[in-house]
Amino acid sequence: MPPGVTEEEMRKRLAALKVDHRDLDAAIDALEAAGSTDQLQIARLKKRKLLLKDQIAQIEDYLIPDIIA
Repeated sequence: MPPGVTEEEMRKRLAALKVDHRDLDAAIDALEAAGSTDQLQIARLKKRKLLLKDQIAQIEDYLIPDIIA
């Protein structure tokens, strides 16, 4: 865990990132369903969504340690 950051803060950040990820997913779906021709905007949103997914995975790795069986 990063120094000076509590587990509770990490969990709050994780929840916020998941909400942002869902919101981006909904925005992308809406643009695609509306037949948006702005492929650049859609590509940027998808890239941002991937970055959020990476951040979510990183925080989950901190919070859920590997258990050696």
